[in-house]
Amino acid sequence: MDARAVAGCFRGKTILVTGSTGFLGKLMVEKILRVQPDVKKLYLLVRAPDVASAEQRILTQVLGKDLFNTLREKHGLAGFQKLIKEKIVPLAGDVGSHNFRLDNSRADDLCEEIDIIIHGAATTSFYERYDVALATNALGAKYGCEFAKKCPNLKLLLHVSTAFVTGTQDGLLLEKALKMGESLQPGYHLDIEAELELVEKVKAELTASKSGSSDKSLEKTAMKELGLKRACHFGWPNVYTFTKAMGEMLLEQHRGDLPVVIIRPTMVTSTFQDPFPGWIEGARTIDAMIVAYTEQAFPCFVGDRKDTMDAGSCGHGGKCNAGSHGCSFE
Repeated sequence: MDARAVAGCFRGKTILVTGSTGFLGKLMVEKILRVQPDVKKLYLLVRAPDVASAEQRILTQVLGKDLFNTLREKHGLAGFQKLIKEKIVPLAGDVGSHNFRLDNSRADDLCEEIDIIIHGAATTSFYERYDVALATNALGAKYGCEFAKKCPNLKLLLHVSTAFVTGTQDGLLLEKALKMGESLQPGYHLDIEAELELVEKVKAELTASKSGSSDKSLEKTAMKELGLKRACHFGWPNVYTFTKAMGEMLLEQHRGDLPVVIIRPTMVTSTFQDPFPGWIEGARTIDAMIVAYTEQAFPCFVGDRKDTMDAGSCGHGGKCNAGSHGCSFE
């Protein structure tokens, strides 16, 4: 299916997007608005206490970014603002809660409208608190699935996972669905309910040890250490990939006959060409190495001299030098 056919699928559709303030999420929002301005609505669910706060987050963390400059230039400032007003609807909620923490009436009305759900919300820190990662990455997939089942017109639930749910295995890895209880550690069975209970038990013990008042910094450290410990116990290198794997398992268990597509991105770096070369937020994955090399934090890359590090690697359209994007290779 070519790009025009994909864009055509969004015409007249109402789409719910979670994780729009994240790197991939805002790229998705910009892309849809640019290639399919005839999309009906984009509901953007963000963690916020109220609608006003949600609107502010969308304005500052999504629409206010340079990523949307191509759209601004295409429509002009007034046209861009009109497009946003017509197409974008911020929602205050939380993916780690039933009905995304929307009140029942709002959730029911929304379900009647939604054609497509793009579930990209996640906490991507490798050393996240275990309770936070479980709520967002694991239970978020379950609640997203439950919400999708209540949408009578749903055409697609697109779940954004990660290639590293398979851990650090070598060789050809088939993109098969993860089954409930599957572990990367041979002979171990992963019980997600037991992991949730373990988290509550540890937190209760911490509270009891402080005579009913848990020290927040102590709890934070304990949750981070517990997450890493449990991830390694079952064969995953960090709590991010571990809980994203749980999310896939819960989705597989609860999906029923839902039209589900799971995508597993690998390394995420700056844009290659679209909407323009080199857009990125912060230094991600290989970018950190490029920046460190440019700033002479280390003198060389270890690699094969026959390999080419070109625009496909740096993401800056083949125009890199130390004076522009911080990349000092051809």
